[in-house]
Amino acid sequence: MKLRANRRRPGLSPPMPAARPPAGGAREVLLLPANPWFIALTLALALFIDFLPLGRLPWLPDLVALTLVFWNVHQPRRVGMTLAFVLGLVVDVQQGAVLGQHALIYTVLSYFAITLHRRLLWFPPLQQALHVLPLFFAAQLLQLLVGMWAGGTFPGWSFFLAPVLQAMLWPLWTWLLLAPQRRAPDPDRNRPL
Repeated sequence: MKLRANRRRPGLSPPMPAARPPAGGAREVLLLPANPWFIALTLALALFIDFLPLGRLPWLPDLVALTLVFWNVHQPRRVGMTLAFVLGLVVDVQQGAVLGQHALIYTVLSYFAITLHRRLLWFPPLQQALHVLPLFFAAQLLQLLVGMWAGGTFPGWSFFLAPVLQAMLWPLWTWLLLAPQRRAPDPDRNRPL
């Protein structure tokens, strides 16, 4: 009795597994490349909003930090730690803070955002917000420690509300800043890209 080996015929490959839809049933969208002028405009706009004379409210979210983390996650080669350092010096000068305080905070934030950017992009924006929340808390704690080391006083517990607000703004910020990069759905079934 001759046993048959389970051999494939030459030239035939095994069938490909069916593609699964992304988590949540959403359709993945191919994004256009980010325009460098749009990145610069969003950073300048965040800087301008942070410069508005709203008073020294400790719970206000830092939009420059939020925008820097966003662009370091989505475009780490275009926005890096050098730009974060320069923006931090600008914020220090405008706010009259210890020179280098925000520069240090923004540089550390950028470093960890670049470190986590590949993992963060696998998650939807709501889950990304949970991943960036510890980054914002660490930045806020670092700001508190540097400020108190330089002779400042404890601003109160509402100071730690800012990272929570920044994490809550993350999905909205993601939707707004990725809007120009979204491509209109292509109805042509023969050309998927």
